[in-house]
Formats: sequence, C-alpha cells, structure tokens
Amino acid sequence: QVQLVESGGGLVQPGGSLRLSCVASGIRFSIYAMSWYRQAPGNQRELIARINSAGRTHYGDSTEGRFTVSRDNAENTVYLQIDSLKPDDTAVYYCNAQHTLAGDNYWGQGTQVTVSS
Repeated sequence: QVQLVESGGGLVQPGGSLRLSCVASGIRFSIYAMSWYRQAPGNQRELIARINSAGRTHYGDSTEGRFTVSRDNAENTVYLQIDSLKPDDTAVYYCNAQHTLAGDNYWGQGTQVTVSS
C-alpha cells in the first residue's frame, strides 16, 4: 500500500519560514519524481516544485525563489523549505509521487499552511 504522509504545516507569521516533509512508503522512492503542489480555497491545485530521480529540480512560476525542494532517498523523504512566507502562501500543500513509465501517480493527504499575523 502506497502512502505519502506530509507534515510540517501550521500557522506562521508573515516573513517566517517552514519546512514541510513528506515521507513515502510502499514505493521504490528513489526512482520516483517527487513534487509539491498547493491549493488555496477557490483556486486550482498548482505545482510549486518538482525534484526528479536524478535530483534535478523545477519550480513553478509562482515560487519567486522562496521555495527549495530537496530529497533524502535514504529516508524516503522529500522536503519543501519555504522562506519569507506571505499570506498568499496560505493553502493546503500536497506531496505527489510520479513514475511516468509505470503510470503511477500518488498523492498525500495534504498539510495546511496558514500565514497570518
């Protein structure tokens, strides 16, 4: 059974930082591309960052250089560091695991990030 479990969300003041984690189980983690998406109320889910199996990263248009994705294959974990948080970053952040050739696409349950003073 595949599980992606996100953690690290919460309430943070504007200008603060958070590091989100996503622990994967039930997959051969190292061969999957791992991504972070977010969805705010009334908005579509949008890509924040992706890191492929080789460690190459890609960031979505809205990240403004404030997001850093990384992975630890030994721990089956992908991270998202978010700096200089803004109220517009308030959303549910989702972890995604994808292996295109195998046709696999898995989602976590999401972790809420709220940026407010």
